Amino acid sequence: MHLDLVTIVVPDYDEAIEFFRDVLGFEVTEDAPSTTNDGRPKRWVVVRPPGGATGFLLARADGPAQAARVGDQTGGRVTFFLRVDDFTAAYERLVAAGIELVGPVREEPYGTLQVFRDPFGNLWDLLSG
Repeated sequence: MHLDLVTIVVPDYDEAIEFFRDVLGFEVTEDAPSTTNDGRPKRWVVVRPPGGATGFLLARADGPAQAARVGDQTGGRVTFFLRVDDFTAAYERLVAAGIELVGPVREEPYGTLQVFRDPFGNLWDLLSG
């Protein structure tokens, strides 16, 4: 058994793909037409870190209630934890992309840590290996 997907509500599919692929280095493993429960068109978009089993289903916000949740799916807490083998390279990609860094790099018992905010408002921890 493994956790396959976690949904992240985003304002736009292509903007989200660009962030995950070009900034974080994820792979787009699925991008196919689909339909909502009531028959309207949408896309089934999945991104995964290279070699990672668990991925994100990028779900474009559908209606005002979902749009209000974009960037605040956990009430302002860090939502996602991205552990990387090369912290310096990942950190430099964030800086080069102009991603908002929240506070300084810190050393914690569980690794080197940098909090950042994705383009949609979600807080992440970038963690060393």
